[in-house]
Amino acid sequence: MKLTPAMLIAAYSNGIFPMDEWGRLSWYQPDPRAILPLDKFHASHSLSRTLRKGIFEITYDTDFEGVMRGCASRKPTWISEAFIQVYTQLHRLGHAHSVEVRQKGMLVGGTYGVHLGGAFCAESKFHTVTDASKVALAKLVERLNERGFKLLEVQYLTEHLAQFGVIEIPHAEYMKRLQAALKLKCTF
Repeated sequence: MKLTPAMLIAAYSNGIFPMDEWGRLSWYQPDPRAILPLDKFHASHSLSRTLRKGIFEITYDTDFEGVMRGCASRKPTWISEAFIQVYTQLHRLGHAHSVEVRQKGMLVGGTYGVHLGGAFCAESKFHTVTDASKVALAKLVERLNERGFKLLEVQYLTEHLAQFGVIEIPHAEYMKRLQAALKLKCTF
């Protein structure tokens, strides 16, 4: 089955997301679901200090494909070449976005995800320099708050994500929040 932007929009609108595992497309609808309440983001003292130092340049949507390729560079990865192509198409349609973190002009970290209404479904993040992916997440939260988003979904709770305030909610609660967020008209 070949993924299309329309399939992705329909899936994310229904609380489902894909992964490419060993060349096989799989669909997921986790219960519970992990979200980062936008008003509860927690930045550690060291991350706050890094943000204040301004050692990184932050851009949005200037190198979407580069961020995806950075995320796919980890092994093993669920981000296939086909995923990079279809999510890049989704980006061109205005439904997928990236936060790029640069140092001396070089892409050293970032995050990307799918945007529908007032919901942002974060897909992955990467870094090649310490704290670059954390800075990307902090800047994503800042931007979503500035623009009135109501939901930041991160798929699964991990120990790493828990430090930022990520929580799990039951699937039914996630779907209520998603449906409410989809009614909003937020711009990234």
